[in-house]
Amino acid sequence: MKLSYGRMLQDQLEGSEGLPRARLDSLAERFPAIQAEVRDRRGKGEYGFYRLIDQPDTVREISTFADGLGQAHDHVLVLGIGGSALGAKALLNALRPPAWNELDDEGREFFPRLTVLENVDPTSIGAALRRIDPRRVLVNVISKSGGTAETMAQYLVVRAWLEDALGAAAYRHLVFTTDPARGALRELARTDGIATLDVPPEVGGRFSVLSPVGLLPAALVGIDISELLAGAGRAVARAEADGLRQNAAALWAALMYAADTELGAPIHVLMPYTDRLREFAEWYRQLWAESLGKRENRAGKTVLAGPTPLAAVGATDQHSQVQLFMEGPRDKAITFITVEQLSEDLPIPAREHLPAELAYLAGHTLGGLLRAEYEATSTALAQMGRMNCTLRLPDLSAGTLGELIMFFQLATGYAGVWYGVDPFDQPGVELGKRLTYGAMGRPGFDPQPRPSGDATDEA
Repeated sequence: MKLSYGRMLQDQLEGSEGLPRARLDSLAERFPAIQAEVRDRRGKGEYGFYRLIDQPDTVREISTFADGLGQAHDHVLVLGIGGSALGAKALLNALRPPAWNELDDEGREFFPRLTVLENVDPTSIGAALRRIDPRRVLVNVISKSGGTAETMAQYLVVRAWLEDALGAAAYRHLVFTTDPARGALRELARTDGIATLDVPPEVGGRFSVLSPVGLLPAALVGIDISELLAGAGRAVARAEADGLRQNAAALWAALMYAADTELGAPIHVLMPYTDRLREFAEWYRQLWAESLGKRENRAGKTVLAGPTPLAAVGATDQHSQVQLFMEGPRDKAITFITVEQLSEDLPIPAREHLPAELAYLAGHTLGGLLRAEYEATSTALAQMGRMNCTLRLPDLSAGTLGELIMFFQLATGYAGVWYGVDPFDQPGVELGKRLTYGAMGRPGFDPQPRPSGDATDEA
């Protein structure tokens, strides 16, 4: 995996836009202090996701479960929200054939279908439960705290659905992924004899895709989780470099930080040129937004920091968002992702009597057209003075995806230091949780009054 970043720099863009090359030098001079702080905080346990590259016991446990009990079911139903759901969806989208759930048993190599319920919209949940056979489903409930309101509401609905069909045997169709010692899910598991996997206490939800949170669903559908972690290990090894230009994750974080704080570009677009990374871009949105959007810095000073991540997909969004990227406000930095070796390509056939304006397509391939679309978009943006860079993947294998996942987690950890904020907490989310608990009558949480005007200022 390589980062091409020249089009973030002023001398590679038309006009006077972009980062002066001398500023890159000054960022590089500051980087040893950034690296030292990351290492210090790692030593204190803050950067727990680094340790996920070395978990042989967990891999063996998950693989044994997936090869045994897991294959006794033809559907896996994941209940979660945020980091407990987005990672599993990204893994399935990237590493299993498109339209996985629509394939027959042979097309899926006899691995189960996978459905992720990530919201409490009753229309979505009701429809899912009507199309899944409760006798053939394995339900994976994921909540690190064991008390997430949305996930636990999903669980109570699904548990009743299982019991209606299976009676006392319902517990055999459940596996919980949660804190190893605390929380309501852990208590229920002990009481009901439900199988469990542990979320490492030092790993936050949005950094947990390479823990059992993402590894179990991945293994159940036949993804090589050892290769995922091997790829992540390569990213961590590269991040040990003390030179900024040799440390791609730290360099990308520095470029995005400078684009935001110095060049008025707080909107950071991730635009893979493959449908297989569409869900990955959604995973990135949570990681970048929830980690860096903070009211206060580590010193307690109000800073209202944080870039706004945006997901796009090429070439689809060339016909929707790229007009804005090209001619709208200069408030965006765009990161493309390309895949050199596609898993499949299709020739564009020649036909007799094609109109001249279509004949040029014949003899090319869809993959070649996709690459040309990317190159043209990146070049056009540069000619318009718009900052962009590219992550170039050799392929889209489990190892490469593991490296890409860890790249963005590492970059997020570095960005926390560049911005001076804690990338591992989410106080704004916690406030919403407390208000939800109060509104739903949870003991110990008082209902909060509706803000003035919310119900009366309506059209």
